[in-house]
Amino acid sequence: MVMPEKGLSNPLNAKLTGSGTETVVLAHGFGSDQTVWDNILPHLSHHFRVLTFDWGFSGAVKEQEGLFDPVKHSSYEGLARDLISLLDELDLKSTVFVGHSMSGMIGCIASVKRPNLFKHLILLAASPRYLNTDGYEGGFGTAQIDQLLASLESDYYGWTANFASLRVQGDPLTIEVYTKCLRTMKPEVALPLARTIFLSDHREILGRVTTPCTIIQTTNDTAVPNSVAHYMRDKIQGKSTIEMIEADGHFPQLTEHLQFLNVLGRILGFEYN
Repeated sequence: MVMPEKGLSNPLNAKLTGSGTETVVLAHGFGSDQTVWDNILPHLSHHFRVLTFDWGFSGAVKEQEGLFDPVKHSSYEGLARDLISLLDELDLKSTVFVGHSMSGMIGCIASVKRPNLFKHLILLAASPRYLNTDGYEGGFGTAQIDQLLASLESDYYGWTANFASLRVQGDPLTIEVYTKCLRTMKPEVALPLARTIFLSDHREILGRVTTPCTIIQTTNDTAVPNSVAHYMRDKIQGKSTIEMIEADGHFPQLTEHLQFLNVLGRILGFEYN
């Protein structure tokens, strides 16, 4: 399907594939682009209409001027408004939203603003807060976040290789792919966005999410402790469940896509063999 050259769909490389009565929206996270779903898309397209796109901060977006605004996108609110605008432009309602990493919370915020756009939220390796605080284990101390941001600012090229290795964990090919993807981002975009991700606190929004949610988590994710998944399940107002994938790392859609497809099949009611 050819997208109309207006609004956000064209500049964000939006694509609709497949067919069916339901639409699944796949939203990538920090440093990646819609190719992160390449192992998943052909299978989902057999059963659903599937929307993929690149966020305005992605290096896959040709002209980022106006699409990533350090002021508008200094919080997830701006990205949630972009998501709502994109769905409205394409006249998509009651979608199944699959949000990886930061996109999970963006989807939560958008669902509070416009519940009619979302039938189900699938939150993949998502977190409302990365910083530890009293009674909450986010996974990072203040000194760790400060060091991460300082390294990004001082040596972006070197930082990307280290960051990719820590987040992917163990799969050399996927580490290489993610490193290359990170390096397509402009450092002047990556730094403020990383500050937004790692220094923000979106725990309050969980109690306002009424859309049914499934939280998908790997058993060993250095970015998101398992306790975060349980915290989110307990705080989300709507019905929420947890699905665990026996794997390391933050990218099961790349490193363990067969397990991920089996989980999606259970959630969405299709068989994958």
